[in-house]
Amino acid sequence: MIKVGIIGGAGYTAGELLRILLNHPEAEIGFVQSTSNAGNLISDVHIDLLGESDLTFTDKMPFNEVDVIFLCMGHGKSLEFMAENKLPESLKVIDLSHDFRLKREGNDFIYGLPELNREAIKSASKIANPGCFATGIQFALLPLAANGLLTDEVHVQAITGSTGAGQKPTSTSHFSWRSSNVSAYKIFEHQHEGEILQSLTQLQPGFNDEFNFVPIRGNHTRGIFVSCYTNFEGSLEEAQEIYKNYYAEHPFVFVTDKNPGVKQVVNTNKGVIYLEKHGKKLVIISLTDNLIKGASGQAVQNMNLVFGLDEKSGLNLKPVAF
Repeated sequence: MIKVGIIGGAGYTAGELLRILLNHPEAEIGFVQSTSNAGNLISDVHIDLLGESDLTFTDKMPFNEVDVIFLCMGHGKSLEFMAENKLPESLKVIDLSHDFRLKREGNDFIYGLPELNREAIKSASKIANPGCFATGIQFALLPLAANGLLTDEVHVQAITGSTGAGQKPTSTSHFSWRSSNVSAYKIFEHQHEGEILQSLTQLQPGFNDEFNFVPIRGNHTRGIFVSCYTNFEGSLEEAQEIYKNYYAEHPFVFVTDKNPGVKQVVNTNKGVIYLEKHGKKLVIISLTDNLIKGASGQAVQNMNLVFGLDEKSGLNLKPVAF
């Protein structure tokens, strides 16, 4: 059994991580750290786990007792954590913040998108889990980049559920503002753009056209709906073949010929892709759950790869389709 530690156990991503790991056939939770909740039952905070576990939060971090730790802290906190703690050399680290996603001098984390870096992840000791918007948008564009087919500017609009903003209430996440409301934010300036462009140029180094991203706050709690379009000279059938070939060996991404809805992926580690051709424009729809494939499920998928397990272990989750 893989012994797991979770640092920062009270938020949404930690809650989903706990839910998945408690049912994982090859993993056992060693400790769940939360300074503010030390001594409390995890089910007192993550109420969906009532009856699932009698684990309690701790303010201790016994690194020598676990094989892997998941960092589920706020952005900026992981960088501090890695600087302040001496970890055993054998300990694997999977970080769910944005702190280590971008390549820079001294950053030895591998970018943890299995559909891009699966082989590198298998031999990694430190993994930077991708962002939620970044995951869905990359699913829409990586097959084109892998074939050198991003030849013009790319337009992206993506809608996310309120859980993408984290557990702490804000002026744009509480119910009375979010319900029956939609708004755009960080237009052309979203923090996930850097990792998306980093991945696209990894596959297509010459890509330097404009990337136009408009993020939208949706009035639902979870799920990401990405719609992209760019020029593509081939036919719809050729595009479908390119996408199916790219994802043929990736068990969580599916290309469908039926126009999908976000409920098909909520509560799962799936990505669903749908294509249409309109004149010269290829339209790509990409759907993911921001808390699962966009965060905690993907982190467990990375853990599976690192420890040589079946990639889908613990992640056979049914969508909430109705």
